[in-house]
Amino acid sequence: MNLTHHFLIAMPGLEEGTSFFSRAVVYLCEHSERGALGLVINKPMGIDLDGLLEKVDLTLGRADLHGAPVFHGGPLQPERGFVLHDAMRPHADTDGEDASPYASTLEISASGLEMTTSKDVLEALSHGAGPRRVLVTLGYASWGEGQLESELAENSWLTVEADPQVIFDAPAPERYDRALALLGLQTWMLSPVAGRA
Repeated sequence: MNLTHHFLIAMPGLEEGTSFFSRAVVYLCEHSERGALGLVINKPMGIDLDGLLEKVDLTLGRADLHGAPVFHGGPLQPERGFVLHDAMRPHADTDGEDASPYASTLEISASGLEMTTSKDVLEALSHGAGPRRVLVTLGYASWGEGQLESELAENSWLTVEADPQVIFDAPAPERYDRALALLGLQTWMLSPVAGRA
């Protein structure tokens, strides 16, 4: 099972004791037998991109991103920034392979998206450049080997292939319902009690 480039949609039962993931939509950037890494895409922090860049002595140079919210990406490393964005492959590296212009970028297979953790992507945004679409989080979510599979077996999450329009275009309060709609579901159809047939 490889759920890279899928949404994890929290089932109502996750509200018990794990309030961070209540009504969360997690975009999985990476999933393998070693574990999974994802970013919550629907929990704004109350700070916008302008304010975040000011904290690192930069000024946002992109009018289209003024006021864009910064999201709680997950409970781990909440002081660290993660930028989910359209793929940026403008030049080739020494091996002749396409390379990201940023120092630390994870290419998300078969998605057209990348996740960058280095400050240079923020510097590009301050110069009026950078990826066309971006979602910025502080922190991330992670699962160890077999942990996510176990949570899926317990009916903690629904999964569906990710839709970049939900990530970049849908208003944050609508992302949970939009992700559910990809499965043909609505919130009222979900039971807060996980059961087994």
